[in-house]
Amino acid sequence: MSRAVKQPVGQKRLTNIAVVRLKKAGKRFEVACYRNKVSDWRAGIERDLDEVLQTTAIFANVGKGVMAAKEDLMEAFGTTDEEKICLEILAKGELQVSDKERQAQQDNLFKDVASILADKTVNPETGRPYTNTMLERALRDVHFNIDPKRSAKQQALDVLPLLQARFPIQRARMRLKLQVPEQHQQALLDALDAAGSVVEGIEQAGSAAVVVTQVEPGVFRELHVFMQDTTQRQGRVEVLSFAVTAAEAAAAADDFHALSLEKAAAAAAAADAAAAAASESAAAAAAPATSSSSSSRPVHQRQHPRAAAAAAAGSDSAAAGSGQRVLYPRGCIADLPEEFATRKERFAELDQLQPGWQVELSSRGETVDAVFFSPEGAKVGTFATARRQALAAHKAALNL
Repeated sequence: MSRAVKQPVGQKRLTNIAVVRLKKAGKRFEVACYRNKVSDWRAGIERDLDEVLQTTAIFANVGKGVMAAKEDLMEAFGTTDEEKICLEILAKGELQVSDKERQAQQDNLFKDVASILADKTVNPETGRPYTNTMLERALRDVHFNIDPKRSAKQQALDVLPLLQARFPIQRARMRLKLQVPEQHQQALLDALDAAGSVVEGIEQAGSAAVVVTQVEPGVFRELHVFMQDTTQRQGRVEVLSFAVTAAEAAAAADDFHALSLEKAAAAAAAADAAAAAASESAAAAAAPATSSSSSSRPVHQRQHPRAAAAAAAGSDSAAAGSGQRVLYPRGCIADLPEEFATRKERFAELDQLQPGWQVELSSRGETVDAVFFSPEGAKVGTFATARRQALAAHKAALNL
């Protein structure tokens, strides 16, 4: 019984070659390149031609190994310089992508779309962002198809309505810092109210008003035009955050109100110092000039009890007028009650960087203010300042 004779296969498959093809003057010309290098060359990332081309030879068919005739090269390109011809084919030719490469590009683009959505969207019920994994699963649930000819950002904005129809998701607001002349403050507040913005705080900076607000991303362009036209280019727009989450909003509120408290305390201290100086001056003017014994003693010592009583009365009235109520007296961050669980989770980072931090929570109306104290007992102030100090101490400890 005879067996079939198996002939050896004389064709070697090209497994690590990307082909760039250009049709010109009725002829087909191809060059053999390394995989994933053509896109880098066209993007300007790779500048070494030897890292892109397998060989500078010009082919009529790379798969069959057929070289292009010099007569065809001269007719189509006007030269036989292979390097110049390769540059033109790389710039104008069509890249032949394999199935695996095409699938890898689509997977990367799909992940880019999910990443952009994670950066620009939040859950409206909690104010927290979604993870990339959750958004990738959601994109698959709505049967989202990648378009390789469009950018990831365009596709992310287009698919958002499809996700909103099935999931609680919305674009995160932007946080802006707007500065306008004082006479235009009311017009700015009216414009923000009409746009549905959330005003976080208003401060006076000389003859200008500074407003910190959260706006929808689509309102930014209209608001910028309003600032330029209404204020005759005297207004200023500063972007503090492109996507506001719940944690960032709470931190910003703490920083803003803590800064306001520090300014109020500084103003009260300056007023007390001015009142004390005025009382001392009045007492010195009323003292008899003929009494040598009286002049030998400092006048302010004789008037000190009255000045102290006046200062104490002023401080008591200021504390009563501020309307502050202590919610959590100065203590360890780990001992914060459950009603402040969100803040406790965020503040715990300080103890991880540098153990021993303390916090005091107080309320003023509906606002909760947080003041931090270092492990050495010094008053630091806001969470942002405390975090910078704890991070610096942590880095210093690692360098020892």
